[in-house]
Amino acid sequence: MQACNAFYYATRDPLGARGDFTTAPEVSQMFGELIGAALADAWTRAGKPADAIYAELGPGRGTLASDALRVLRATGFAGEVHFVETSPLLRTAQQDRLPDAQWHESINDLPNKPLLIVANEFLDALPIRQHVGSVERRVAVAGGGLAFDRDGEIIETSPARDEAVSAIAKRLVSIGGVALIIDYGHARSAAGDTLQAVRGHKFAAVLADPGEQDLTSHVDFEAVARSARDSGASVTPLVSQGEWLNTLGIGQRAAALATANPKRAEDLASAVQRLTGADQMGELFKVVAIHAPEWPAPMGFE
Repeated sequence: MQACNAFYYATRDPLGARGDFTTAPEVSQMFGELIGAALADAWTRAGKPADAIYAELGPGRGTLASDALRVLRATGFAGEVHFVETSPLLRTAQQDRLPDAQWHESINDLPNKPLLIVANEFLDALPIRQHVGSVERRVAVAGGGLAFDRDGEIIETSPARDEAVSAIAKRLVSIGGVALIIDYGHARSAAGDTLQAVRGHKFAAVLADPGEQDLTSHVDFEAVARSARDSGASVTPLVSQGEWLNTLGIGQRAAALATANPKRAEDLASAVQRLTGADQMGELFKVVAIHAPEWPAPMGFE
């Protein structure tokens, strides 16, 4: 999974109609704007530390950052912009939108300054391990192709994901800040095979065409919260993306945009439904915030 995704993201822009999938920031500006509002509120209630920076993990084309920063800047936030991104192609796309951004290979390379972190659909692409009983499941060459070497009830773990969350939490505890984690996944750890491949906006066979399709797995949010708390950070309750966006006022924002441009009303309503609908992204996608104990929790988790 790690090798396939490293090649996949280094060799293409996977987003949009011509790519393999569409993320929430590409659906509507409202998604990034509400993230910016949540971060701005937490930063303000923390005393507006002047040295705080905006940091995004796996920022795609930079769409979310551009929308979030538009709101943050309006509240007086003047901090630097930092991206954790390893894909040369995506770095180029991000630079087109945010030419003053600074890029890093890993979370631990971020500056030692208070952090406003966003990780939207970042954790799902980190590699997992699968075990059947006490034996790790592996990929073998069989019949001229690839196949898993065993079947049975599967338990998934992700040391890479645990390490990433721990790194975020330790930085926040040490220097202050908040992190918004948004991804698809489940609230409680449980057995099951969630490894999936997407190509051309459709699910594909996981072991077909290595490096030519997006490999992800559902995020275990119970494990995420455990890793963050074990590293000393505070963690909010987990909420669905739909509930969170509705609490933050996506309906009111859509109405304001529609009033300013009535021709967009139908598209805006469709975007709200896609982002918040239970049968769309509203229930499967979830949101949790990690924050330094002395920093307030972002709004939307009450």
